[in-house]
Amino acid sequence: MIEVVASVARGPVFLAGELMECLITFTNPMSHLSTSASSEMLAWASAQIHCQFHASENRVALPSRGHKQDVQAESDTVLIPSRGERGQCVLDTPPKILFCDLRLDPGESKTYSYSELVPIDGPPSFRGQAVKYVYKLTIGCQRVNSPIKLLRVPFRVLVLQGMPEPPFPQDEEVSPSNPFLEEEEASRRDARPLERALDMLMVTTSRRCPHMFNITNMRGKVAKFCIFKTVYRLGEDIIGTFNFSEGDIPCLQYSVSLQSEEEIQEAYRRRPGQAVSVTGHGRHLESCLHTASSHFSLPIPLNVTPGFSTDVVSLRWRLHFEFVTAREPMEPPTVLQNQSEVTVWAGAEHVDVDTFSWNLPIKVLPTNPALASYVSQFTGTNSITI
Repeated sequence: MIEVVASVARGPVFLAGELMECLITFTNPMSHLSTSASSEMLAWASAQIHCQFHASENRVALPSRGHKQDVQAESDTVLIPSRGERGQCVLDTPPKILFCDLRLDPGESKTYSYSELVPIDGPPSFRGQAVKYVYKLTIGCQRVNSPIKLLRVPFRVLVLQGMPEPPFPQDEEVSPSNPFLEEEEASRRDARPLERALDMLMVTTSRRCPHMFNITNMRGKVAKFCIFKTVYRLGEDIIGTFNFSEGDIPCLQYSVSLQSEEEIQEAYRRRPGQAVSVTGHGRHLESCLHTASSHFSLPIPLNVTPGFSTDVVSLRWRLHFEFVTAREPMEPPTVLQNQSEVTVWAGAEHVDVDTFSWNLPIKVLPTNPALASYVSQFTGTNSITI
């Protein structure tokens, strides 16, 4: 019996193009003092990254791939990382051999390091209503004349798509210079693509440019809305303010929802005019009658997928607003200055209202993968016994 433990050192979330490092430990757990203890042998072990794609048959029409069967037999020495997995393998890296002919004495263990760049041209990790993209690191190992055993370590990949063009030359430093670093060390840091991507991400999402909107319906102006920016990264709060004092129509209630839109590309839709799948990720509801101003704050969860687009599906983000307005003016309660008795104001029992909605597109980008690792559903460590 041999225990195999795979542990991703930095965490289970990576940015596309980042170096993934995993420590894989093989242990013979039998004590050397046991009378039945003996040495254990493994013929080989290898590891590789793959991305598994799965689509709902009711919503996605994929081209026929024929009857492709898993040709790997029980005793073959060919590693197919997606064996036994649902869907299609849309991306994989070349396998790397960890060892051949490993002998472990009782109580002995050996650790091997696996490192690979997360492919930069693949889709992000995504679990939608119609499409799923799942990344896994698969370690395959085999005893002589025994079936192959697979150890899978799922992890999450963030892809940086939709970044605007930089407003400065590429050779200019993105982040403020540190006077305590030597010039050579600073230049080496800036040369790293991952560091530059994270710096660029921070600059893009930190730039504020207030946007003002007049909220109106067929009866007149309801309010003025202000949002400080429309580009965010995971984990940020979306903050907006309403000014109802400039409105002509009384607003009784408003709600703001953070929503993602999952749209299947036209070539892969199961039927014409197929609806877009909308998923809510947070909602703010407030009554605002006789309120001069109001604001809301909606956090973007760290575990959602930033906007992206592939040949099959695209994901967009938006703020969905709903307003309830009165058809007739509503006078506010009046309190006399010299009134000594307590006055209780009761709202109207019946009000004729109108409702309308509005969608504001926003852009959601990734965040530092180390930050997203704190809320990941994956532990980054898996084990099997062979």
